[in-house]
Amino acid sequence: MSESNDRSIHLYLTPTLRITIERRVSAHFGRPWHIKQIADKRDEASHPAAVLSDGRDAVFIKFGATWDQLHIEAASLRLLTERSGVLTPPVIDIVRIEDAMLMIMGVVQSVERGNRQWREMGYALAQIHRSKGERFGLETNCYWGSLFQDNTPSAHWPDFFWTRRVEPHLRAAVDAGRLPAPIMAQVAHLAARLATLCGPPVEPTLLHGDAHQNNFISSPGGAVLIDPAVYYGHPEMDLAYVDVFAPVSGELYAGYQEILPIEPGFH
Repeated sequence: MSESNDRSIHLYLTPTLRITIERRVSAHFGRPWHIKQIADKRDEASHPAAVLSDGRDAVFIKFGATWDQLHIEAASLRLLTERSGVLTPPVIDIVRIEDAMLMIMGVVQSVERGNRQWREMGYALAQIHRSKGERFGLETNCYWGSLFQDNTPSAHWPDFFWTRRVEPHLRAAVDAGRLPAPIMAQVAHLAARLATLCGPPVEPTLLHGDAHQNNFISSPGGAVLIDPAVYYGHPEMDLAYVDVFAPVSGELYAGYQEILPIEPGFH
């Protein structure tokens, strides 16, 4: 969808799209289902989103920028659950009609976040990190938000971190005019030192890849993970990202360390 996120969700739901959604959701529930209630969730997502309900059962819809992004997100959610057992929302269907592309998902019931819920977030992250791979990267690529990420595997973490993450994002920022080219040249000097800066070697570890606290939904059954950018990397990538937007409770780290250790040098 090419429009901005400023429009009411009602304007995105054209009559044809509503009919298509109702048919797909009816097939999922095995009974007639029609949209009677719409709760706009665009302020809680990076793309237009809403919860649709017939008064009995509800679904979450999320519009995507590209068809590829939606399919990769759906595959990443499945991969997280299949390889680590963590909870993710069920993907009901992916729809493309007219100029709209959207994912239909199950609704996750959220609860207020207290000490227990913070600890459950740590459990979930550690559960993901218990899954190990042979190489850094993944057999498929991913998106970090709207940014494409090349996951071509590498045997060495410093090499993967520089060539697949740092350098491409720096170059994209320079090309977009958001970063002066001399700064990229200065950062490039760090590439030769990454083997030392990245610390002791680690096993390729399954990562959520975008593990800030807003991508955890605290539910009655535990933490549910959303919006992943999955690959095998260094576990401290996820640990460093949980508080990127706001501080997190120490209960998260305590829960994590009930399952896996955190290196003493991690800050």
